[in-house]
Amino acid sequence: MPTRRIIQLGDPLLRVVSAPVPSPEEAGALFDDLRDTLHEFRRTHGFGRGISAVQIGEPKRLIYIELDGRAWRLRNPACEFQSEEKLRLWDDCFSFPNLLVQVERSVSVRIRYDGEAGDVQRLEASGAFSELLQHEMDHLEGVLAVGRAIDRNSLRTREEHERQAGVGS
Repeated sequence: MPTRRIIQLGDPLLRVVSAPVPSPEEAGALFDDLRDTLHEFRRTHGFGRGISAVQIGEPKRLIYIELDGRAWRLRNPACEFQSEEKLRLWDDCFSFPNLLVQVERSVSVRIRYDGEAGDVQRLEASGAFSELLQHEMDHLEGVLAVGRAIDRNSLRTREEHERQAGVGS
């Protein structure tokens, strides 16, 4: 399957609410493109765990994640629960890879999605997996991390973030 171009901050498609995908068959090839695009991004940028279909120009409710040696293909995910307990983190995104945004996310979530056999699945996550799911779910709603910045001092370039963190020194 082909690697696809990742649309960048400023493209109005990133602000579109994604449409449901009625069948697993309709999602199959697109999931393969998401996987291949994630792998290429990771190869060229050195990071990456998840991607949503809208980021490759397909405003459909699909998320592909690779985390802890496992791949997740989430079709039509919906959030059932978000904890009131929050965590703050510096978020990044394939659609603006050189920018980090300090955001607040729920510590834990429960997601419902359509499985590959068409059955309803549930996924509970906390910590890094929870924040990743929330980031990707936001993409499906046309919400970007830059819109969730805690305050006006919550944006920084990756270079400045690494300088302040003492990375590479």
